[in-house]
Amino acid sequence: MTPPEAPATPAAPFGRALCAMITPFTADGELDLDAAGTHAAGLVADGCDGLVLSGTTGESPTTTDAEKTALLRAVREAVGASVPLVAGVGSADTRHTVDLARQAERAGADGLLVVTPYYSRPPQPAVEAHFRRIADATGVPLMLYDIPGRTGTRIEPETLLRLADHPRIVAVKDCAYDLLGSTKVIGAGSLSYYSGCEELNLPLYAVGAAGYVSTVANVAPRQLRAVLDAFDAGDTAEAARLNRLTVPLAELMMSSGLPGTVTAKALLGAGPVREPLQPAGREAADGLRKAYEELLAATRQGVFLK
Repeated sequence: MTPPEAPATPAAPFGRALCAMITPFTADGELDLDAAGTHAAGLVADGCDGLVLSGTTGESPTTTDAEKTALLRAVREAVGASVPLVAGVGSADTRHTVDLARQAERAGADGLLVVTPYYSRPPQPAVEAHFRRIADATGVPLMLYDIPGRTGTRIEPETLLRLADHPRIVAVKDCAYDLLGSTKVIGAGSLSYYSGCEELNLPLYAVGAAGYVSTVANVAPRQLRAVLDAFDAGDTAEAARLNRLTVPLAELMMSSGLPGTVTAKALLGAGPVREPLQPAGREAADGLRKAYEELLAATRQGVFLK
């Protein structure tokens, strides 16, 4: 019997496997560009198609505009021209977001991650106008970041479908926890969806998402990519099995009450976090290391190799 063809890879304008990269700091809290370049190059070598800089994981609320630009330039130098770099430029202020978008374009960003304006909780027409204003300000494609748990405002599916008519609005980073709504927008075929929540990486990919933007990929890039590779090879049972192996670490990193930035830096030793964040305590750090070592042990044993 002829085996079934592998499913087609969804359209992925920035690649499938993207890491929401941490921003390393020196011991005295300054931007560590050498460490950032080294970490970025390692992530690409370990299977990341692209990198998202200066997102929440990259501590964008506490890095300056100049630091964001310096980080983007340093990472570009480290990974070369062929790796897609998406720069986080979102803020609560449309004018400031436009300024950040233009700075990122000049610094060489391939895409812009733009979060819903937070705290002011604008209604949907204002949300739509905000995104269109940013998209009109540069020649760089946008990935909209839908994370109502942080911003207080959802990008409603109907708003996304309207925004999809803009030629530079091409993708969504989805942290809305609405599989039905996301499936409807994915089904319309006009926006590339990226899971922003590790527990939904595989479910969203199975209904047509482009891939993921992952904080856990800072420490387990090969293991997360292996899940997508198995699915693309048509082995959905293997994809589910590999996905289950990543769950203990992902749960501790993303659902233990600590921000992913804190847990990733606890595992990587990538310098301090900036206040108001605080480093992981000893008990939390020990638990993270245990789960991480278990995942690494499975990897060494060839569990992630078909």
